[in-house]
Amino acid sequence: MASETLAQLIQTRRVLITVGAGGVGKTTTAAALGVAAAARGRNVLVLTIDPAKRLADSLGIERMSSEAVDVDPERFRAAGIAMPGRLTAMMLDTKRTFDDLVVKYSSSPAKAQQLLNNKLYKYVSTSLAGTQEYMAMEKLVAVKADGRYDLIMLDTPPTANALDFLDAPDRLVEAIDSAAMRWFVEAFQSTGKVSFNLIARSAATVLRTLGTITGGGFLEDMAEFISELNDLFGGFKQRARAVQAALRSPEVAFVLVTSPSPMSIQEVLFFSERLAEHGMPRGAFVVNRFRMPPPRAGEQISVEDAAEAVRAHGLQLDDDVAERLTQAHADAQKLALLDAFHVRSLQERVGRDVPVIRVPELASDVHDIALLYRLSERLVAGGV
Repeated sequence: MASETLAQLIQTRRVLITVGAGGVGKTTTAAALGVAAAARGRNVLVLTIDPAKRLADSLGIERMSSEAVDVDPERFRAAGIAMPGRLTAMMLDTKRTFDDLVVKYSSSPAKAQQLLNNKLYKYVSTSLAGTQEYMAMEKLVAVKADGRYDLIMLDTPPTANALDFLDAPDRLVEAIDSAAMRWFVEAFQSTGKVSFNLIARSAATVLRTLGTITGGGFLEDMAEFISELNDLFGGFKQRARAVQAALRSPEVAFVLVTSPSPMSIQEVLFFSERLAEHGMPRGAFVVNRFRMPPPRAGEQISVEDAAEAVRAHGLQLDDDVAERLTQAHADAQKLALLDAFHVRSLQERVGRDVPVIRVPELASDVHDIALLYRLSERLVAGGV
């Protein structure tokens, strides 16, 4: 079956998720694809995790927040860009997302407030490994049900390892829904206090020792937190599985973002394999900062050629400038050849089932709406 192009994906899918290692341009790619979809008449929500300030500036948003903010259509009109759709931006607030889940699923407002005030909850909702990635999925499930949006662009968290996103539900389950945590629930639920008579002798010894170090109040807080959380979600395992199932929907596709560097490509290929194992659809690969061959690529540029070019432009530079220009041209050719080689190896590994889009290295950061739109059109046109 022929693969869909990015132009088709932004028109046919309900959710596109940009993934990849940190620093490869996921956030900018997500925003650019959102612009491309809005320019084709779709109502788009771009949900970002940690947007650079220049992205907010380019969209004309003073500060990205957890509230959905529509990008002013006048910004597009002023740049000469037709925008029949609507573009909305929102930043993930991990704690607020967790708090909203507590309020929504608690059996009563009093129960919700009890958990929200728990000291351990305040830590888990902001700092526990995997919480941000998991809440990104939870937020996606919530906004996916919002009929105001035709397309949701989700930018995944900036992690050193892209696999953290897929592993987040399991890691959070392991941290909260473990045998050790169940000890606390068993010891706490019948009396509302930690009772060491209700759990195994060896476990009770460990907990008594811990209690002498941390104080009994800490154990009570922990037991109360785990008991309330377990009751709230009916078990984190079931909730995590439901969230992961949403990512296997045919409405969803992943856009895997990388740079041409071998390490970045290896990581995105590993992530691609994991997506396949999870039964999650790969929509496209985007290779950012692809170095293009210089003018007169393939030719041996002499020092005389460079000197003549300098004179032709009416420039008077240092005596060794022609030699340095010659070396720079040779270096640019080598770097372009390396990028082409690495991306060719990526294409060979991926095959023809998923498009690989090369985006040339830009002269500057994307800092205004016109540059973002230009990038968006290059993406949907298939790159270079």
